[in-house]
Amino acid sequence: MFSNIIKDMSFKTDKELIEYISTTTKINNLDNISRTKAYENFYFRFPEIRWAFLAGMVSRNAGWSMTDLKGTWFRKALNEEVRSLLFMTYERANWLIFRDAFPQLLIYEFSKRYNKPLFYLLKEFDVSSFMIKEWEHFWKKAEIDHLVTALIINEQNVIQGPVIEHKLYKKHIFKSKNFRLQELLHFSTVVFPTLQGKLFGFSVYQFNHLTKRIELGKRLAWLMFHSGLYDEFTAFAKTVVHTGTRFDYEFYMPVKRKRETPLLRTTYPMVSHPLDENKKDWFHEQNTEKWFKEINIPNKYELTEWFSHKQDQLHLLSILKEYIRNG
Repeated sequence: MFSNIIKDMSFKTDKELIEYISTTTKINNLDNISRTKAYENFYFRFPEIRWAFLAGMVSRNAGWSMTDLKGTWFRKALNEEVRSLLFMTYERANWLIFRDAFPQLLIYEFSKRYNKPLFYLLKEFDVSSFMIKEWEHFWKKAEIDHLVTALIINEQNVIQGPVIEHKLYKKHIFKSKNFRLQELLHFSTVVFPTLQGKLFGFSVYQFNHLTKRIELGKRLAWLMFHSGLYDEFTAFAKTVVHTGTRFDYEFYMPVKRKRETPLLRTTYPMVSHPLDENKKDWFHEQNTEKWFKEINIPNKYELTEWFSHKQDQLHLLSILKEYIRNG
């Protein structure tokens, strides 16, 4: 439907197109579910922009992590203040990435429609000069995997200052004992599910380190598009409506679990985010070549049994922490 609307549109001026893209981005950036749908719908219209599908599946993980905080076990392990701050960490990071990335996707769509590059308009959305250059390169060379990596590099730099290095999140989340324990036990893991009940993915370790997050994104891109599992991941995305609860995929797992986390939209209100009036271009002609280098892929990336084991660990840890907190 969205694609048909675009086909019927014509804009007389750049200003009209900019206003349309701004409005459309805001509408689709309301919450985790709207973002996930927007990414995945875009990808299935333009499969050459692989990052959009990667972003959609990672966004599903963000939603699952959000509702974990309101689920049975995290309520035992963490107090309300910590859980609220963790939610805002996920929400703020994903809102910022979408606000930066979705105008890029729409400008690509209109460039294809008009059969001419419109990437000079990206500066109107405060998109990094790095990505303006990368989109112009893609338009000429159509290097699909190179663009995926460029968008991964960009997204992680976009959140580095406003989220990772923000004094509130830095002090109470990324340097907290709870976060270090969570990383040690690998509870923070990005998984791609299948309709066969299997999970594939990689753990997030040293999440506050920019290069580590970029490496994780590149591993996930490899897993999605080069591991031979692409058809299984797309079948899941096309079949399973994203609700923000892990039961989206736990329903298909061989060992049946009851739903222990709520639906996202029955749990969290839509958040009104303050704009960063002092947003700066993260790219200052620094050397980005190091982030384009190939990475090592771990031999083990099926996590089905591992996930069940870690869930059991989480349950035990949560009961222990509740016991200690209550004296």
